[in-house]
Amino acid sequence: MQKNTKQKGGISILGILLLGLLLILVLSYFHISIRAVVESPDTQDNLHYVGGGSKSIWNDYFKEPLSYLWNDVFVNIFWASFINNMERIRDGQPTDYEVYAPTFPGNKSPQ
Repeated sequence: MQKNTKQKGGISILGILLLGLLLILVLSYFHISIRAVVESPDTQDNLHYVGGGSKSIWNDYFKEPLSYLWNDVFVNIFWASFINNMERIRDGQPTDYEVYAPTFPGNKSPQ
């Protein structure tokens, strides 16, 4: 029998923090100031350009459908049901899952 030695997965949060620290140390070694780079007029101009484009794309294409999905689907359907079931659990009543789950003959209904 062959052992599978391939590991699946990504980088952990600790790995990301260590990579960020290493990047800062390398930039410091080469005397590159992060503050000077971020505050430079060219960088600020680029950030404003990308920000303006992002706002335009959001307003023109994504705002209406994602607002519908958030307000009418997630909040009205999922969140309201979640809150309703949490209140039932708090009050000691059966949840929707328990009420509408199929039962076998002879089993006691939670109602």
